Amino acid sequence: QVQLVESGGGLVQAGRSLRLSCAASGSIVSINAMGWYRHAPGNQRELVAAITGGGTTNYVDSVKGRLTISRDNAKNTVYLQMNSLKPEDTAVYYCNAGVTTNNPLRWNDYWGQGTQVTVAS
Repeated sequence: QVQLVESGGGLVQAGRSLRLSCAASGSIVSINAMGWYRHAPGNQRELVAAITGGGTTNYVDSVKGRLTISRDNAKNTVYLQMNSLKPEDTAVYYCNAGVTTNNPLRWNDYWGQGTQVTVAS
């Protein structure tokens, strides 16, 4: 019904940058809050960045000043600009979106399939 497709992951050296994208498609009426989670081996999945429908952003302390979340409502897309990457940023990154859909009409959250970010030390 709703699909979130991620792109932009890869292997980079510490200190470099990546930009992740997550585009939603389907029977979408509107997208409310959107966010990026990450899951590293041995750690729990954590929410690292979120953006509300009104554009308010929030970040986990470990990424403040380095990662920036943004959205393009016309494209149903959320981005994560990742600067000054550190080895501890290595993880699979998942986007999440709270979506109002039709056919049927409902509210729910949906997940991307994940994209690997590896930061070499």
